Amino acid sequence: MSKLTDRFEKWDNINPHFYVMFKRFTFEAINKGHNHLSAWLVSNRIRWETTIVTQGNPYKISNDFIALYARKFMKDYPQHQGFFKTKEMTRG
Repeated sequence: MSKLTDRFEKWDNINPHFYVMFKRFTFEAINKGHNHLSAWLVSNRIRWETTIVTQGNPYKISNDFIALYARKFMKDYPQHQGFFKTKEMTRG
């Protein structure tokens, strides 16, 4: 397992609500007819919602994890494979 993947899995396990929101906003876009979207757009919407709209601590997600959430979503929902554009991962 790469260092990045290890860090991602640890962060994801500690912050499960991030993926809940990631799925919520992604499905919202899909249900509005979008065939493709940026995982950065979804992640920044989460940042907006948790910083501006809600009170309490915002999610402090590393930008390094955004592509991994896109991959996780498409793995969990293979019918939406290709919804997020991803590049080949390099070892890190």
